[in-house]
Amino acid sequence: MSNNLSSNFWKDKRVMVTGGAGFLGSFVIENLIRRGAADIIVPRVENYDLTDRDSIRQLLNDVMLSPDKRPSYLNIDGFQPSTFDFQPSNLIVIHLAAHVGGIGANREHPAEFFYDNLMMGVELMHQAWQRGVGKFVAIGTVCAYPKFTPVPFKEDDLWNGYPEETNAPYGLAKKMMLVQAQSYRQQYGFNAIFLLPVNLYGPRDNFNLQTSHVIPALIRKALEAKDRGDRELRVWGDGSPTREFLFVEDAADGIVTAAEKYNGDLPVNLGSGYEISIKDLTEMIVRMTGFEGELVWETDKPNGQPRRGLDVTRAKELFGWSAQVPFEEGMRRTIEWFKENRQRIENRERK
Repeated sequence: MSNNLSSNFWKDKRVMVTGGAGFLGSFVIENLIRRGAADIIVPRVENYDLTDRDSIRQLLNDVMLSPDKRPSYLNIDGFQPSTFDFQPSNLIVIHLAAHVGGIGANREHPAEFFYDNLMMGVELMHQAWQRGVGKFVAIGTVCAYPKFTPVPFKEDDLWNGYPEETNAPYGLAKKMMLVQAQSYRQQYGFNAIFLLPVNLYGPRDNFNLQTSHVIPALIRKALEAKDRGDRELRVWGDGSPTREFLFVEDAADGIVTAAEKYNGDLPVNLGSGYEISIKDLTEMIVRMTGFEGELVWETDKPNGQPRRGLDVTRAKELFGWSAQVPFEEGMRRTIEWFKENRQRIENRERK
């Protein structure tokens, strides 16, 4: 993790974080504030449709205004933007916004996942270039890697095959931002970088069982099964796939560090370097939540990609970043957060 939490780099920068109100985005915002970012803007989906060209144009028009003239809903509650001599070249766009979900959601809505993510990235980056934005940080996905990429995944392997079928539309749509970033850099000299975070987890994650990813889903299922006194807990697949997970605070730190220090055309993995099987992960969650029943593997359900683990050396070499939070500590903090917020989450779902 970067130790440079008060860099002068941010004192004359305006930063727009799409998806800044979401899971990862909330931690990116906190990291930017700790580093002394002068002016942070968070567009929200109810005000701007990032799949729509005219809406993006309106957003960029609003973002270019001084803090006292732009719509108040672009500002962060409790954060007072600084006033400085703003030019479009002072603006950094961190594009986190995405239409995401687990295996089930990807299987049911492949067209939406493709269209929404492709259009958001392509149009926003194009118009950012047109408006003279200083830097564009594009956030890809580990789902962009080919299904049978040798582990650990090296960035140079990105184009050596087709992604795992259940999330290929999403993965390919996000990977187009890499093509766009490299081609706009080559032709226009536009400073766009492309980062590939591995699967994220942590406090404030999505714990809705219809749309959540594996860690929050398993935590919630285990705690609910424990409370009901169930004798068994059913889990998709056979437990054999491996995954790498990155604690959300580490991911946010990696993104902001890259925004500050990295200005190259190479894609860069953001990961922990720690690979764990779904079986071992599930057994860890069962132990940490206190569920005492039996695990039942639903082997007729899809496993997803067989193995997933990243080579994380490029981030260290190019901008001096590496993950800091050990996996079990991150899991403990995630479980505690869900326990503390469970009632609020359940109440919201019942509305």
